[in-house]
Amino acid sequence: MPVVSFREALNQAMDEEMARDDRVFLMGEEVAEYNGAYKVSQGLLAKYGPRRIIDTPIAEAGFAGIGIGAAMVGLRPIVEFMTWNFSLVAFDQIVNHAAKMLSMSGGHFSVPMVFRGPGGAAHNLAATHSQALESIYAHFPGLKVVMPSNPKDAKGLLKTAIRDNNPIIFIESEVMYGEKGEIPEGEYTIPLGVGQVMKEGTDVTIVSWSKILQHVTVKAVQRLEDEGISVELIDPRTIKPMDWELIFNSVRKTNRLVVVEEGWPFAGVGAQISHEVSRNCFDDLDHPVERVTQEDVPLPYAHNLEVASLPNIQRVIRAVRKVLYID
Repeated sequence: MPVVSFREALNQAMDEEMARDDRVFLMGEEVAEYNGAYKVSQGLLAKYGPRRIIDTPIAEAGFAGIGIGAAMVGLRPIVEFMTWNFSLVAFDQIVNHAAKMLSMSGGHFSVPMVFRGPGGAAHNLAATHSQALESIYAHFPGLKVVMPSNPKDAKGLLKTAIRDNNPIIFIESEVMYGEKGEIPEGEYTIPLGVGQVMKEGTDVTIVSWSKILQHVTVKAVQRLEDEGISVELIDPRTIKPMDWELIFNSVRKTNRLVVVEEGWPFAGVGAQISHEVSRNCFDDLDHPVERVTQEDVPLPYAHNLEVASLPNIQRVIRAVRKVLYID
């Protein structure tokens, strides 16, 4: 199978979908002449021209709103935010218009579009540029939230998102853009709402996603396996819709659950997972669900404090040992 970087996988997905459907176009800051702030749109301007690869002013509310209007009249926009932190400027457009238009128009206007870009912490970008916002967008009916953790999923999920008739929140990670992985040959898509068991196990279930999954959780699982602890690792891939049955079936097998996420603890995605598992698998749990999250503070700029605030391998291991009553 071909080996490509995360950014190349996203680029291929947009390229293939633009070739397949001339209603698809990309707009955002620096996506055209500069080939993308993170080079995700490399080469697309030369191939499709300025009518379909559109540089915008630094005005997120404006170009998000233009994208919504375009989607309402039959086009299929991809709106790139240079970072999801900047999407907060367009929050009204996303949650009060894109998310609600189908319902409030009585089904007359769908909004088939993708809002995409990097989210979460990178390296020393401070509090206003380091926020994991998936729980906020997942809160609103009408939005689907997608968070791939590897190049294969990034390509397959983005292609599906572009074809979906609903507004999609597609959150990447800028520190993963250069990471490489295998993707299948030829055309493929991955359905939304279908998670993946990345590793089967018997002692404890861990649910994690995106950058934290690859940079923290996978490494913690390796260390736990060295201790003789068998972990079943699940990547939900889409936050909303969530593949609940996949998680429930795993918890019914292992009787324990740890959720590892980059977001803050209060009202996070992990809180919803904990609630659903406790409600649906109460009799199967041998320990309350444990969560590993970012500390409940604005992310510090100083490197040592940033590291201390984010989930790390040691905290994941402690949480697993706790649900196993080892400590």
